[in-house]
Amino acid sequence: MNAGPGYRVEVDFRRRKVVAFVLSVSPDPPSGDFTLKDILRVLDNEPVFGESEADLARWTARRYFSSVGEVLSSMLPGGKKESSMPSILPEDDVPLSEFTLSDEQQDAVRAILDPDTRPIYLYGITGSGKTAVFFSAATEVLKRGDGVIYLVPEISLTHQIVREAVSRFGNIVSVWHSRITPSQRLTEWRRIRSGEARLVIGARSAVFAPVARLGLIILDEEHEGSYKSGSSPRYHARQIAMYRTKKDAASLVMGSATPSVEASYLMEQGQLRTLHLTRRLAGGAPPQMKILDMRGEKGVISAELAAGLKRTLADKRQAILFLNRRGFSYFFHCRSCGYEMRCEHCSVSLTFHKSRGIMLCHYCGYQSRPVQVCPECGSLDVGYSGYGTEGIEEEIAALFPDARIARVDTDSVSRKGSLRKILGDFRQGKLDILLGTQMVAKGLNFPGVRLVGIVMADTTLMLPDFRAAERTFALLTQVAGRAGRFHPDGEVLIQTFHGQAPAIRLAAESRQEDFYEEELSVRRSLGFPPFARLIRILFRGKRRDKVLAASRQFCTALERDLPRGIDLLGPSEAPLAVISGNYRIHAILRGEEFPVLYDFCSFFLERIDPPSGVYREVDVDPVSLL
Repeated sequence: MNAGPGYRVEVDFRRRKVVAFVLSVSPDPPSGDFTLKDILRVLDNEPVFGESEADLARWTARRYFSSVGEVLSSMLPGGKKESSMPSILPEDDVPLSEFTLSDEQQDAVRAILDPDTRPIYLYGITGSGKTAVFFSAATEVLKRGDGVIYLVPEISLTHQIVREAVSRFGNIVSVWHSRITPSQRLTEWRRIRSGEARLVIGARSAVFAPVARLGLIILDEEHEGSYKSGSSPRYHARQIAMYRTKKDAASLVMGSATPSVEASYLMEQGQLRTLHLTRRLAGGAPPQMKILDMRGEKGVISAELAAGLKRTLADKRQAILFLNRRGFSYFFHCRSCGYEMRCEHCSVSLTFHKSRGIMLCHYCGYQSRPVQVCPECGSLDVGYSGYGTEGIEEEIAALFPDARIARVDTDSVSRKGSLRKILGDFRQGKLDILLGTQMVAKGLNFPGVRLVGIVMADTTLMLPDFRAAERTFALLTQVAGRAGRFHPDGEVLIQTFHGQAPAIRLAAESRQEDFYEEELSVRRSLGFPPFARLIRILFRGKRRDKVLAASRQFCTALERDLPRGIDLLGPSEAPLAVISGNYRIHAILRGEEFPVLYDFCSFFLERIDPPSGVYREVDVDPVSLL
């Protein structure tokens, strides 16, 4: 069999057929006491990766305490046969190419094409035309024969970017994300490697695309946590992009209306070149924002938000309602004994989904039937508390029976093409109110929207995570940015029980620089990023005693040799203490000098293995500590 470096092969491994990757070939067998097995079959007629991709996989594996095989599995397509992608045709929207760039935008494009090697940050208010700048810069890079990777945080945002790209560039565009089939991914991968496709658009994993002569990586909505992988290899697309552009002498441009706190600090320190976009270009203006105190309100929709919706509908305009929580009610409880219906496998409450008639765990998928009698004490005085998008949809329909309403969350858009249809109908004015989770929070451009209602701003603020304030501020600012993009009468109403919380108050007052200054001050005093680097080590398993013993053994070894400048936090129970029946204990290593922190952690990971039945996860630069 002809299986040289770069080929995928099928092998017998522990009585299972698995796909393996050939990194090198030698005439001599490796030393060691083992039995050599034959390759079952070669999957490719030609190599699917080269030395450049192998080097990238090795670097990523080292950086994120993973294996080269895990990284290659994340990078490479899983298909064994090629399959063509469905045609992507431009729709009726006015393409970006018909707009003339403003002076600010032209200056930004020139700066991106400048040979200065520092990464660039395009810091522009919502609706200021960042996408037009990205495409204009990409056009110039493609003209000189180089390739471009355009990263977006959500698969739902790729459609509108791809639509514009195809209208500009035609067949050289390739789409790369998890929703395309393995066979389609293989086809696109080969198109990219051959140089046929030179503009790759996709979510996080597109950062690994084997673009020939890479000239530019665009990282849109840089602040989004979805750029960090939640499973091994736990890489961050921003770090991979920085490594690739430095290695290939390419340009990196990131952009957002709400930079991450780390990016804000790097801009302040001059390590990122900052470009500003300060005006909305489609005739709109930043919306008027108002905080609504929910203390004393009886319903989920306050009287003032209901009145705002009524005015908007009377004027034949559109509204978006945002709540970052799906389902009908958030949890079931007994008013007599306090019993709360929780997942049997996770330390979280079950959520009532009325349309499906189930109680559902959003972490492991466990389902249970709703009950009318408390299973603990037999009381009939039971009820459902909290609310999700499904419950809000029912209440809005009761308040405005003639309004055309659509809900956008992972429950309502599970069917293929349903999200695209709902967003298309809303854009064309066929819907009056769009209700959704964070799917409606960013990157969407609807001319008819005047009112944005944030049903509960406190959802992310109360999470036990040091990034909770940052996420809340970014989410409120991004959702608010959907209003008034084409008309100067946008209005944003923010319902909250914590109106004086800095993240909510400063977002409502559009005081971004004050928020970053205050958040950086808090992070500096607590010793959290960007003033320190973190490595999280999480132990999990079915038996709590074994998990706890393994975590204590590991941390005791660390504490004996803890170098100066490195702190060990823990071990302690993770905020989500049980998921899918696995008990979770974590510890955090913290230090200012990353090489020292990394080497110290690596030394002990190589020497101490967890016992049977206990699994260890290592997360470098975690974006969440839940």
